[in-house]
Amino acid sequence: MSDGIIDLTAYLRHRDDDGEDQPTRGAFALWGADGERSRFALPLWRTLFLAGGGRGAIVWRFPAGPLSPFVALDLEQDPPRCDFADAPLEGVPTQSAPAIVESDHSVVVFLGAHSSREWFLMVESGTVREPLTSRDREDILFLSGECAGLLFLRDFADEVDDE
Repeated sequence: MSDGIIDLTAYLRHRDDDGEDQPTRGAFALWGADGERSRFALPLWRTLFLAGGGRGAIVWRFPAGPLSPFVALDLEQDPPRCDFADAPLEGVPTQSAPAIVESDHSVVVFLGAHSSREWFLMVESGTVREPLTSRDREDILFLSGECAGLLFLRDFADEVDDE
């Protein structure tokens, strides 16, 4: 029987032009994923992998306010970077969830609104990323639904202190 540890090393490698495995990331740093919040780590990591991002997070804000991280995952630096700019949120429709918007350096999914807060899944890349395929978009929307379910149906969104 397994000892309960998930080995992600196979996923953190890619094959070069010669077919050789090469490491692609330098870290796996989580912030805010203590206790039950660790449930966000796997869907967030999978979204980062699909979107070709170096870091990502579940973030929230009061409408038109600054972003606050809820759970962050950084595959490039340890400790993880938890500051996220508002610019990727421009053009993200916040009337219906899920809504996905991508740019050269980011993918943002509006997860929903709860207790006067807007919630997003954000993925950022330091380099120009490839556009998402139709299949990757579908998978990211599925994973976003998983995150939204954890936030709103398991009441994680209620854990946020008023600021």
